[in-house]
Amino acid sequence: MQLLLRRVTERAYSNKDSIVGTWRTRRFKDFLELVKPPSGAKIIDLGGTPYMWELVPHDFEVTLVNLPGTVRPHGHHQIRFIEADATNLKDVFSDQSFDVVFSNSVIEHVGDDNKQADFAQEVYRLGKAYWVQTPSDRWPIEPHTGFPFYWQLPEFARQHLKRSWKKKLPVWTEMVEGTRVISRKQMQALFPDGKLYIERAFLLEKSYVIYRPFEQI
Repeated sequence: MQLLLRRVTERAYSNKDSIVGTWRTRRFKDFLELVKPPSGAKIIDLGGTPYMWELVPHDFEVTLVNLPGTVRPHGHHQIRFIEADATNLKDVFSDQSFDVVFSNSVIEHVGDDNKQADFAQEVYRLGKAYWVQTPSDRWPIEPHTGFPFYWQLPEFARQHLKRSWKKKLPVWTEMVEGTRVISRKQMQALFPDGKLYIERAFLLEKSYVIYRPFEQI
């Protein structure tokens, strides 16, 4: 079942016309409307991929930061690729190097509470405005596992599922094991000056975003 789910998920995420592509295009438009990055803005995307930046035409200078081997660079003239740890970029970029810091579904993957706090501090250090999105634990289908209400299951049930998944999908299961969902309250504590935006689909809470508009600066 999980093998089939992974194939369907990969196809949905790679197809811009799929429902996932439609949702992400809408999310990108929300980013443009709420953060209001200026024309030609220098934007750093922590943990992102080129996919998001090809959904809507723009003239931004985008720098993608990922761990080594995570994303394969390609020859897009508006995108620069950097291999580094997004929780500690002090040796890579100086303070306030960018107009906007962007992050889509990444903070839940960087590690424990301390790592998530380090990530938040880098967001503040690197840019003037920011947009940090993470999936909601209230969405019925947990996006990383595809399992309904995964985080509401008791611990022993989650451990049982992971043991069964690891037999056929060890790398993917390792990703699931390293995922730490973060609540709205925790996000607001990490970004106390940020505004909260709730992304909804079918009237349900799909994800939430903490952001600081460029126009406020």
